[in-house]
Amino acid sequence: MAIIKWDPWATLPTLKDRINNIFEEAFPVSANEGEPAMCDWRPLVDTYEEKDTIVIIAELPSVKKENVSIDVKDNIISISGERTLEENISDKKYFRKERCHGSFHRAFTLPETADPDKIAASFKDGVLKIVIHRSEESLTQKVEIK
Repeated sequence: MAIIKWDPWATLPTLKDRINNIFEEAFPVSANEGEPAMCDWRPLVDTYEEKDTIVIIAELPSVKKENVSIDVKDNIISISGERTLEENISDKKYFRKERCHGSFHRAFTLPETADPDKIAASFKDGVLKIVIHRSEESLTQKVEIK
């Protein structure tokens, strides 16, 4: 077995490439003159469990109900849609532009206990609420002691 002396500077180019990849993923470049694309919009989502349901709440401000789609396939629930920009204002007239618009997609794996046939969704004031009921077989049943 050959003994090789460790050179800490040999890994520096690899480290530089890894750091560059992290920044490229965090701040993607837009098609407009190499400016950072700061508007890759992903709606905020909370998921939690209640007694016999799983609840998903997504904040979708300025999104119309007609522009939201919920699909369930292979135990994965997908929420997708689009937030459109309705104002016809030229980019050159903006002093600041922070609100993002465009398509979005979020997907979540459902637990095995979820019943895909018993899903209810409501949309009010820009908040989407999805309630997923558990299958009857997965609910704990009380056994009486005789």
